[in-house]
Amino acid sequence: MIEKIPMYKKILFIAGLSFLFAFEQESIPVQKSFITFVGVKFNLVQNGNAPKRYLWIHGDEKTAKMALENHIKNYQGTAFFIQNEEREIPFENTIIDPNRVFSRNGAYYALRKFQPGWPPGSLKKALDQIDKDRKIFLNILMPSKDGLLIAVHNNFRGYNVRDEEPKSQRTSIKKEQNPRDFILCTNEDDFEKLSLGPFNVVLQNELPLSDDGSLSWEALRRNVRYLNVETRLGYLSQQKKMLKFIEKALE
Repeated sequence: MIEKIPMYKKILFIAGLSFLFAFEQESIPVQKSFITFVGVKFNLVQNGNAPKRYLWIHGDEKTAKMALENHIKNYQGTAFFIQNEEREIPFENTIIDPNRVFSRNGAYYALRKFQPGWPPGSLKKALDQIDKDRKIFLNILMPSKDGLLIAVHNNFRGYNVRDEEPKSQRTSIKKEQNPRDFILCTNEDDFEKLSLGPFNVVLQNELPLSDDGSLSWEALRRNVRYLNVETRLGYLSQQKKMLKFIEKALE
C-alpha cells in the first residue's frame, strides 16, 4: 500500500530543494520562496550568498519584522519571516510558541501549556511529528560552520537583560542603555567584539540544566554562532542600529 504524502510536506520538500539549489549559484539576486514548519508558513528572502541566516519567529513582534525587512535589503544573507499574526501558532487542537519547540523537551511543555490533557498516545504522536518537521526546518535554517544565525525579537512585558543574567556566563551592561534593549550571543569571540560597542550584551555558551526548547540552545548544541537582537516593541531605529552594529563588529 502506497502511503500518501500530505500536501504541506510536498510543498516543504520542493521549496527546500529549490532553496538549497539556489545556494549553488555564484551570483544571486534577492530571491523569495517559502517553507513550512509545524504547519505554519515561513517566507524566505535571500540576498546574496553570505552564510548568514536571520529569523523573525513571533508574529506579534512587528518592530522586529520591520527592522529585518530593512536589514535584508542592505546586507547579504537569508531572512526567514513567519507568516502568523500572533505570538503562538495553531498546531493540532491547541496553540504553541514556535520558539519553544526546538527540542523534544521544549515541545512537550509547549504542547501541554494550553492543552494539559491529551488523549492516550496523541501527545507522543504530536511530538514525533514535530521532531520530523524540526529536522527538515533546521537543516535549511542553520548556516554553514562559519556562518551566523541572528534572531530578532521585541519585548513589551517588562522582560529585560537582567532576566538573562543568571543564565549568562559573561555580561556587558551599559548604564546609558535601556535594559530592555540587548544582544544575546552564544560565541565568546563574538561577545568580545560586541561588548566593545555601546549596547548591552550577554554571553550564554553553556547549556542549561533544563532546556526550554528555544532556538539559542539548539544553535549552541550544534556549535552554530547565534545572536538574539532584543529591543522594546516600537523602537525601530534602535533595532536597526543594533543590527547594523553587529554587521560592522563581526565582519
